[in-house]
Amino acid sequence: MKVDVGVVGTGPGGYVAAIRCAQLGLSVAAVEDDRPGGVCLNWGCIPTKALLRNAEVVGLFGRAAEFGIKLSGFEADYAEAIRRSRRVADRMAKGVEFLFKKNKIALIPGRGRLKSRTVVEVAAKDGTETIEAKAVILATGSEPKSLAGVVIDEESVISSNGAVRLERAPRSLIIVGAGAVGMEFVDVYAAYGVQVTLLEALPRILPLEDEEVSSQLTRLFARRGVTIRVGVKVKSVKAAKNGVTVEVEADGKAERLEAEQVLVAVGRGAKVKDVGLEALGVTLERGFVKVSPRMETSVGGLYAIGDMAGPPLLAHKAMAEGVVAAEAIAGREPRPIDYTNVPSCTYCRPQVASIGLTEAQAKAGGREVTVGRFPFSANGKAVALGETEGFLKVVADKATGELLGVHIVGPEATELIHEFAVGRTLEATLEELIHTIHAHPTLSEAALEATLGALGQAIHI
Repeated sequence: MKVDVGVVGTGPGGYVAAIRCAQLGLSVAAVEDDRPGGVCLNWGCIPTKALLRNAEVVGLFGRAAEFGIKLSGFEADYAEAIRRSRRVADRMAKGVEFLFKKNKIALIPGRGRLKSRTVVEVAAKDGTETIEAKAVILATGSEPKSLAGVVIDEESVISSNGAVRLERAPRSLIIVGAGAVGMEFVDVYAAYGVQVTLLEALPRILPLEDEEVSSQLTRLFARRGVTIRVGVKVKSVKAAKNGVTVEVEADGKAERLEAEQVLVAVGRGAKVKDVGLEALGVTLERGFVKVSPRMETSVGGLYAIGDMAGPPLLAHKAMAEGVVAAEAIAGREPRPIDYTNVPSCTYCRPQVASIGLTEAQAKAGGREVTVGRFPFSANGKAVALGETEGFLKVVADKATGELLGVHIVGPEATELIHEFAVGRTLEATLEELIHTIHAHPTLSEAALEATLGALGQAIHI
């Protein structure tokens, strides 16, 4: 098969790149060894958000009395939650397949490997197919990492991939890693009554977020009965007679923890092996493919996007890179991605979202900052919803009003963050933001109030 562009991998980056190439008049063949949508759609972003929605509903039923609803009892079926998440993922995968047909993109099932800069060999169940392309976009994604010496069997020791497949929740669970993935699964399992212990090697949970956000989330999850331990180094994970034994070191002392199951959520690594990169001399950097602002690798005409092209390992970042690569191949001059303006989102309850610098980072960079905070407990819409935990924090340059960073923990934080993403893209100052009228009552008013707070003009607190 001869085409203008070959795309290897159809996760968020790959399928968006393929569609954008087709929109620009290029013929495209996309290779996928699973289902369209990649890990994000099939085993990550989408099914976990479905599970989190189930967990939210379970939590609301548990609080029914607050809303004047009397229940004699209810049953939360974890297996059905998993099955629902699979139905959601299946629906979205079919949607990507439809988009491929609509845009006349050839979908080739199988595992793709570079034979040369312009040739992709696809190994499928029924044989081998060769794609000849003028340009190739690699979008192979990433896979869960493990700890040294720890074998993930997806039964007693599971990854996030296994967690969205297993239809039985354990009685007790140890989650290793308190990043976004770990925190989201803490939320899901805790909602279904699992006794969860969360271990983090660094001094706080969500260590990349603002310190105040981490502290708030720690208090709220501890209140829900989750055992949170930070500064803990996991030495070994071994199957035991009635579950799993985890050997840890904390405060210089060795301890043994036990649980029915262990979920390893210590990050993801780029899938760069057996892609054919070595033979072509493609440059890697810290385990990721090194790319230019046009997403081109060290080999001309060969592009890499998404998780394999480096952090942040986020679906929306991959999508943006897919558009850049497609437009570069089509001869356009794509706008380079501003990696300082990529929203970070964690979908646990309460949600966490951020963009730009933390307060500590801004100060460490020599900036004199002004900070505005607004608690959701003072927001009318949040009070009406019964979702008052958390706050919105704005960090800005004191002299110029430049928006340096925004950090939210609270209801619909992952939706609220985009007001500030647009603001930073347009280089809006605090003074400009406060003259944007916000509807009342809305959660978005917290954005206005925190911005007013940074200027010493907060009204409702």
